[in-house]
Amino acid sequence: MVYTVTLNPALDYVIHIEDFQTGEINRTQREEIQFGGKGINVSTVLTRLGVENTALGFLAGFTGQVLAEGLRKNGIQTDFIWLTEGLTRINVKIKAGEETEINGRGPVIPSAALDELFQKLDRLQSGDVLDLSGSIPASLPDDIYQQILRQLEGRGILTVVDAAGELLCAALSYRPFLIKPNHHELGEIFGQTPVTDQELTACAKKLQKQGARNVLVSMAGEGSLLLDETGACHRLGVPRGTVRNSVGAGDSMVAGFLAGWLKTGDYETAHRMGAAAGSATAFSDGLATEAKVLALLDVLNPAGILLV
Repeated sequence: MVYTVTLNPALDYVIHIEDFQTGEINRTQREEIQFGGKGINVSTVLTRLGVENTALGFLAGFTGQVLAEGLRKNGIQTDFIWLTEGLTRINVKIKAGEETEINGRGPVIPSAALDELFQKLDRLQSGDVLDLSGSIPASLPDDIYQQILRQLEGRGILTVVDAAGELLCAALSYRPFLIKPNHHELGEIFGQTPVTDQELTACAKKLQKQGARNVLVSMAGEGSLLLDETGACHRLGVPRGTVRNSVGAGDSMVAGFLAGWLKTGDYETAHRMGAAAGSATAFSDGLATEAKVLALLDVLNPAGILLV
């Protein structure tokens, strides 16, 4: 079973505006509500790819009820902790040529609710997968990921950490099964953004030496690179398409990778599925569907060389 943790879920209010002007009244061309948070994005794509999973996290208020009901209607299994005060946050995503985001703070998470999360995590068994994604709410301790990883250490649970900077580095000693930095995040960690495949591979090897088993580096329009735990390096470009949406593409890549690996145990297949899922989201207004992922797989050959 795969479990995802979203510490600060959100309703994403996505609005499309032809010519956004600050300080003026702007009228939308269209709008939609999406159910957001990095772990929830991973759960959504996993569900669409036929992988059983459960979304964990915290919800509050009427906005939390809307999110929970939306996920239920989409067939996503959840086991959220309900907070007695506050509201699940609303994030505004403005799409007007460039993308602008206004993200809410979210509710305060009391210590009793955090204890309840740890109790749920205690039920995980050997062979389960736990995805930890995204930033940490201000009301939680900065080392919450480390606390979770420490609690699960030595129990045969495969952990995925999709976080940036010090948050990612602090998790490496717990030997996460997968980490997914992008090339800009590698630049923040190592002081210089890698450009060539050799530089990317060198950075990935350093992260492996610090504890990561598999390092998946996303590079937007330049594709992705996987250094797997056997030492093999896999490189993929991106299929041709029009980028419509950057939100959730990295989460979709994580979901695709997990789906590919859980179904086959093969890292090359997992990388291809991850790359296809990330691109499928980037080429869509929402998150990747199975049909779009499978269609993009057809233009990525097993050797990792783009067929266009």
